[in-house]
Amino acid sequence: MKAAVTTTAGKPEVIQVQERPTPTVKDAWILIKIKAFGLNRSEIFTRQGDSPNVKFPRIQGIECVGEIEEDPSGTFKKGQKVAALMGGMGRDFDGGYAEYATVPLAIAFPFESNLPWTTLGAIPEMFQTVSGSLTQALDVQKAETLLIRGGTSSIGMLACQLAKHYGLTVISTTRNNDKEKHLKDNGADYVLIDDGDISSKLKQLFPDGVDKVLELIGISTLKDSLKCIKPKGIVCMTGILGGEWTMKEFTPMGDIPSLGRLTVYMGDAVNLSKTLLQDFIDAVADGSINVTVDKVFKLDDIVAAHTYMESNQAKGKIVVEV
Repeated sequence: MKAAVTTTAGKPEVIQVQERPTPTVKDAWILIKIKAFGLNRSEIFTRQGDSPNVKFPRIQGIECVGEIEEDPSGTFKKGQKVAALMGGMGRDFDGGYAEYATVPLAIAFPFESNLPWTTLGAIPEMFQTVSGSLTQALDVQKAETLLIRGGTSSIGMLACQLAKHYGLTVISTTRNNDKEKHLKDNGADYVLIDDGDISSKLKQLFPDGVDKVLELIGISTLKDSLKCIKPKGIVCMTGILGGEWTMKEFTPMGDIPSLGRLTVYMGDAVNLSKTLLQDFIDAVADGSINVTVDKVFKLDDIVAAHTYMESNQAKGKIVVEV
């Protein structure tokens, strides 16, 4: 099979397209013929050598969609459409950057759809992350106000749509004036230009603050995002678009406002179900939700795809078609 192999830690060029043996299936695992996969920011950090315990060479990719090629357990029939995500994919064992992948049964979710593979490839990890962040970590409720810090990311774009679907008022941020219309067209009620100080701008719109904040930039903006919530409001840090993992100085009784709550969402396959996934895919199919695919690459162009992702130009999900 053809596979994109991250040969060592480094820049995008360390990923090489190679011929590899098609993997052999073991008990309680399945073999998937991959049709497409989405790219994820965490895969940049893995490629750079920042994911603990990852050994190179490694076929990266924490998600994929495709068809069952082999299932020794008989759970799935050959040709069944499935999505697989997380559970160690692309880190503990070889992942989705290939024509075939073996994954544990526990992280595979069957679905039925006539949507294009490039659309389906954008869904699994993005939906799991957004759904878990909003409904489990932030416990969003109808008529609440939600600030999305990092609104033009694929997660931010989908979070806005889902939040509007749930009946919330949404404020999205971007550092780029040119992307304001893009966010409004995606459903945002308000757009704020992020210069690092969103809290003062937000308080002009909502003097008491907002109910919930989805923090996708990370620790570089976290303290400012905490200033944006009402008493008993919640900030959920889900993303690290800012590229930093560790905060050097943090004073809980000072940086977290009184009665404010700070949580994180680090979801896995256990946070998804085949029913949730199918319902979301059906909503995309009937036009209730629009999955924003920014650009589609071929497997041979994986270096260009990683370079593009790292450039922060994308206005939605980047998908690789196999």
